[in-house]
Amino acid sequence: MTWGRNNTRITRFILLGFSEFPKLTTVLFSAFLGIYLITVFWNVCLITLIRMDSHLHTPMYFFLSNLSLLDICYVSTTAPRMLSDFFQKHKFISFMGCTMQYFFFSSLALTECCLLAAMAYDRYAAICNPLLYTAVMSPTCCVRMVVGSCLIGFFGSFIQLCALLQLHFCGPNVINHFFCDLPQLMILSCSDTFYFQVMLSVLAVIFGLTSALVIMISYGFIIVTIMKMTSAEGRYKAFSTCASHLTSVTLFFGSGIFVYMYPNSGDFPSQNKLTSILYTIITPMINPLIYSLRNKEIKDALTRWKKRIFSCCY
Repeated sequence: MTWGRNNTRITRFILLGFSEFPKLTTVLFSAFLGIYLITVFWNVCLITLIRMDSHLHTPMYFFLSNLSLLDICYVSTTAPRMLSDFFQKHKFISFMGCTMQYFFFSSLALTECCLLAAMAYDRYAAICNPLLYTAVMSPTCCVRMVVGSCLIGFFGSFIQLCALLQLHFCGPNVINHFFCDLPQLMILSCSDTFYFQVMLSVLAVIFGLTSALVIMISYGFIIVTIMKMTSAEGRYKAFSTCASHLTSVTLFFGSGIFVYMYPNSGDFPSQNKLTSILYTIITPMINPLIYSLRNKEIKDALTRWKKRIFSCCY
């Protein structure tokens, strides 16, 4: 409610979503529903293929299958609610529902930051230390890196949740976004958000910049190693395995940096919406394509899978 700015505590918010385009409601709903279903389908197919084909039981594909699972959960924190709001007259979300949505969204986003850094280290170990790769990236080590990424991500988000619950919301309760994102919530808060912003800056350095630094250092060593290779085929294979990961990293980190590290990004809701669509909906959809289209091992696994299906049918 919003009766008195100083005397009333907000118990629910209104998510505007894409209500500024009333004539495009059906078109936008159909487009986002299609994207969401394709995202889930492609990622489930990739996970199934990796699990079924023993040739893909390697650290790289273990991380990739976990990234696909993470993307399914990640897009599911925002897309179903956004889709249900398209035809709702009153797009209310409770305060607790809003904070929980951000908590899970943030947890999965931070986990993906850590997982992308782990995948970069995996490529570094495979290309720069091939003889020690099996020993360094053992199954136990891979599991620990994935579990560690999840724990770190949820811990970082829990810190944000505790700080978010300390903020007071007593004025406007309209969020000009399709999900409960932090920049918009900070704008609506009646509390002094200075210390909250400091905390977010610290978390951004710990998670965003540290992950980016691990990725850049890993690829710095990878580039030096690739340039020393005498075989053109070897260089091409090494570059092709890294190109897909770099593309995914660029899309995810690039759009995230604009929204969360750009000064006063919350003051530009239209730009934020467009950018948020990129890293919350589009990136999880195209990740399976990025990692599969030019990947010979995935193509070979698909061929074996098709032969197995035809042999069972006939």
